[in-house]
Amino acid sequence: MVVTIAVFASGSGSNFARLVEVSQQEGWRVPVSVLICDRPGATVLERAERLGVPQHAFAPRTFSDKAAYEAAVRDVLRRYDVSWLVLAGYMRLIGPTLLDKFAGRIVNIHPSLLPSFPGKDAIGQALQHGVKVTGVTVHYVDAGMDTGPIIAQRAVSVAETDSRETLTAKIQAVEHELYPEVIRRLIEETQ
Repeated sequence: MVVTIAVFASGSGSNFARLVEVSQQEGWRVPVSVLICDRPGATVLERAERLGVPQHAFAPRTFSDKAAYEAAVRDVLRRYDVSWLVLAGYMRLIGPTLLDKFAGRIVNIHPSLLPSFPGKDAIGQALQHGVKVTGVTVHYVDAGMDTGPIIAQRAVSVAETDSRETLTAKIQAVEHELYPEVIRRLIEETQ
């Protein structure tokens, strides 16, 4: 079975870039085949261009509904014969059109130790609650928001002096180590 990866991203794409760079440096047999972005003009598209990864940007509001949007995405994924979806800062819930086709093969990274602080602004939530430890979670995607089975977690300590910027930098450093490790392992197990 040939295994291929599509990365979904919405913003700057630091996790996307790290996945591509590690896969190239380590010579993964499974490259990132395509980037899917839901925000035309996002910085991640420029990163994909520089890294030589084909990209497709869709504006969801131009579709009649979520199912139509995901059907268009699914059509692109078919062209690249994608077998795994890796979400890297993709700020949209995956619906049944993709969940059904890729059941058990959609992975997400989240900047907290789930089940704590799911959804948007997990870093802000951690700071607001005054926690001493937060972290990073890699999990399978299901129909809920950050509710799928946990694959791996890594803790990040929160200093009293941490700001949103410093804590974000600490969490991203951990994400950039953990996510490629987990994705490589998952892909190797399916080959």
